Amino acid sequence: MLDPKENAMTLPAGKFEEEKFTYADYLTWPDEQRCEIIDGVVYDMSPAPSTAHQELLLDLAYSIKSFIGDKPCKIFVAPFDVRLAEAGETARSCSNVVQPDISVICDLDKIDEKGCVGAPDWVIEILSPSTSSKDQVKKRYLYEKHGVKEFWLIHPIERTATLYYRKGNSFALQGIYDEEATLKSQHFKGFSVSFSKILPVIRAVKEVPMPYSAGVEAKTKTKKPATRKKAKKNE
Repeated sequence: MLDPKENAMTLPAGKFEEEKFTYADYLTWPDEQRCEIIDGVVYDMSPAPSTAHQELLLDLAYSIKSFIGDKPCKIFVAPFDVRLAEAGETARSCSNVVQPDISVICDLDKIDEKGCVGAPDWVIEILSPSTSSKDQVKKRYLYEKHGVKEFWLIHPIERTATLYYRKGNSFALQGIYDEEATLKSQHFKGFSVSFSKILPVIRAVKEVPMPYSAGVEAKTKTKKPATRKKAKKNE
């Protein structure tokens, strides 16, 4: 089960923990505060994605864009809001607002100036340590429930890809692939990409060690950690 503390962010003012957030709330938050809402719960999307994540994102998006060509479909990369309303909700009152890494949409009537209203045909999520559980559990279920036709999960660090396609009312597992595989779309017939060619080089993090200072160390030891209110209770 997803750890409810993972990425759950501090509640914006004006809401209690048991209340659900909606797209209307989302529109009032600062643009620099990147987050998603799933079932009314807010999830922080910081820190920024890694270099490997962004390289893979652009290379894969370019391959799909080249394949689509003049077909009546559009491809978007994050940040791009997808609103998935539950029964009885409107596009404005919906309790699910997510930002897939890659969205391919062939029903162009779903696209407006704020993003996409309804499920894209194809969604791809590139996993990061801070979002992995959410993407594999919460978002996979959300996409399955709302009719996404194809869903890919790609892990640039573990160098694996898990591919799902729609079979009836649910996702079926197409396969789990390593870096030697050629990834093929079930819904967009004819699309394939060599996994090894889009996988990025994993670079070491370059950090400059801080010079030792007894004064800084003393302040660090006496500083009390800040506490934050979580957006979801323990399950």
